Amino acid sequence: MAKDMTLLWGSGSPPCWRIQIALEEKKLQGYNQKLLSFMKGEHKSKEVMDMNPRGQLPAFKHKDYVLNDSYAACLYLENQFGGQGDKLVPECPAEQAMMYQRMFEGLALNQKMADVIYYEWKVPEGERHDSAVKRNREALTAEIKLWEGYLSKGPGPFLAGKTFSLADVAVYPSIAYLYRFQLSEDRYPKLAAYYNSLKERPSIKTSWPPTWLETPDETGKLKDI
Repeated sequence: MAKDMTLLWGSGSPPCWRIQIALEEKKLQGYNQKLLSFMKGEHKSKEVMDMNPRGQLPAFKHKDYVLNDSYAACLYLENQFGGQGDKLVPECPAEQAMMYQRMFEGLALNQKMADVIYYEWKVPEGERHDSAVKRNREALTAEIKLWEGYLSKGPGPFLAGKTFSLADVAVYPSIAYLYRFQLSEDRYPKLAAYYNSLKERPSIKTSWPPTWLETPDETGKLKDI
């Protein structure tokens, strides 16, 4: 069934990792896949551009259906293969509502994280300002505190309650990325507990970014967040 699926991906990319986790959860192993290098600019290759004209990864296709947005791909996989593997959308209306809320809130976390980690890469040297760096770091700190609070008050160990759901598929890669850049586990104990508790989940362990296994954590850009 998965042989008619193709995923072009980059190691460590939260959007790529989301789709990989979703495929594992839905027992869709055996799909066609190709690991590409961001450093070598392979995400701008003709192979990628033919599937994703934005020149970004992931590039995902099922049959002739192209879904390059990771959220779209995850929702599609759950809708098309809902009866296979683990169910990722809770039946309970309250948990389902929270799942969608947390899932899409994850986009804000991802953006604020990128604003801090990639500021020097995205902003030309002559346009950088200390005030912007400070503002971005404060925004990320406030965002992380929100997630720490959600997990402190939540009804279960997962982001939407008692069961692993699409909220976890979507947001866990971003949280793992924070710790890749040495976010303090002591400062955010609930977030750290959540992060560590899912490391051994088969779908996450199997799809763990290979470059993360090969190299130590990145410089401590988030140590003082």
